[in-house]
Amino acid sequence: MITIRTATPADVPQILFFVHELAEFEREADKVVATEELLHAAMFGGSRPDAEAIIAEIDGKPVGMALFFHNFSTWTGWRGLYLEDLYVTPDARGHGVGTALLKHLAGIAVDRGCTRFEWAVLDWNVNAQKFYQSMGAVPMDDWTVNRVSGDALARLAGRG
Repeated sequence: MITIRTATPADVPQILFFVHELAEFEREADKVVATEELLHAAMFGGSRPDAEAIIAEIDGKPVGMALFFHNFSTWTGWRGLYLEDLYVTPDARGHGVGTALLKHLAGIAVDRGCTRFEWAVLDWNVNAQKFYQSMGAVPMDDWTVNRVSGDALARLAGRG
């Protein structure tokens, strides 16, 4: 049986383990610089967390997680829920864990008055795209994610 629960500080090592496995799957293993300390501070270190997570378990064993945070839409005037990472272990895929995580997050979004639930998916991950669309997600083909980081961020800020 799949159970979904809110992550606790004791889950931080497991969350970081899942982050590393996800990065490996996404062919970006060398990009992970997060530490347990950074994740703990972001999720549990202040009065308003930067991020939250839920853990999926089968028979008490962690088999997946979703890490999320709130965003805001000026068009709707309401906050939304942004899914940063969804990960299910290879042996648990195809058993409804991803579905359970997404449904749980949708419930959180509705309970918190969010008008949107959004996330990004890699262009090459066709299986994930099909799965998300089967859950009612609509690809935002007219939008391109932009990112400024590292030295470029410092230069843009006039500090590099």
